[in-house]
Amino acid sequence: MTEELDWMTRANLKAKGKRPDFLGDPEEEKMLSMLMAVIGEVSVLRERLDTIERLLEDKGTISRADIEAYEPDREAGQERGELIREYIARVMRGPHQALQALEEFEPPIQDVVEDLQTS
Repeated sequence: MTEELDWMTRANLKAKGKRPDFLGDPEEEKMLSMLMAVIGEVSVLRERLDTIERLLEDKGTISRADIEAYEPDREAGQERGELIREYIARVMRGPHQALQALEEFEPPIQDVVEDLQTS
């Protein structure tokens, strides 16, 4: 007899090893972790909704079994891939712009003003 797996308990277990430190602040790391989990959940919901829409369009009615058994064809897979890339680009726009700002150093405006005044 196999024992049923308790997914909620498993999902809430502490990970082994050291947590990643990208931001230097444990509270910000927790927020980032939560945000990434929500992004993943929304992505899954979007795919599931896409499945429901496609099945309804094809069949008119659907069951849970239809949803679970659905496998997107090549075209649907490509459309989903593009939608996910666009979604991730929108969500990550802020962090991406922050990284770009770090790479493209611009002096503080006060330094620019002083340079203009002395030249």
